[in-house]
Amino acid sequence: MNGPRRRALLASVNPMLEPGERIELVTIVTTSPVSFGRTAAFAVASAIVSGGATTMAPAPTAMHLVMTDRRFFLFRAEPMLVWPRELVMAFPRAGLVRSEIDDRTINSSLVLAYPGHEQSLQLTFTAFNRKKRNQMAAAVPVAG
Repeated sequence: MNGPRRRALLASVNPMLEPGERIELVTIVTTSPVSFGRTAAFAVASAIVSGGATTMAPAPTAMHLVMTDRRFFLFRAEPMLVWPRELVMAFPRAGLVRSEIDDRTINSSLVLAYPGHEQSLQLTFTAFNRKKRNQMAAAVPVAG
């Protein structure tokens, strides 16, 4: 992430921080919801609407990820603008677990979840962001 984009993202996050909360990581990831029920329902709905001609699945979305010592923030990334578009979600680190890292040649991914909840979130990191991925992975315990 270049300097102006990073500064703009930090300017958006700073007013949301609680007193004493520290930013530990800033990077760009691609996100995908991981819920078999919702993905299957979306695929069935798209097949019905198109008369069976096509079946679609939810598309991955580029996001700015900010990890603090207490929370995660995800902002929708806008490739043409420096400023992040909008805060998509913020969620606490407490109780969060992750999957093992799925390391591939051009990218790698891991899944974040809260034990006992159906929904989870897959984060995909480019090969250039492996150091940031490892930093985030070290901060979130592996499930099980």
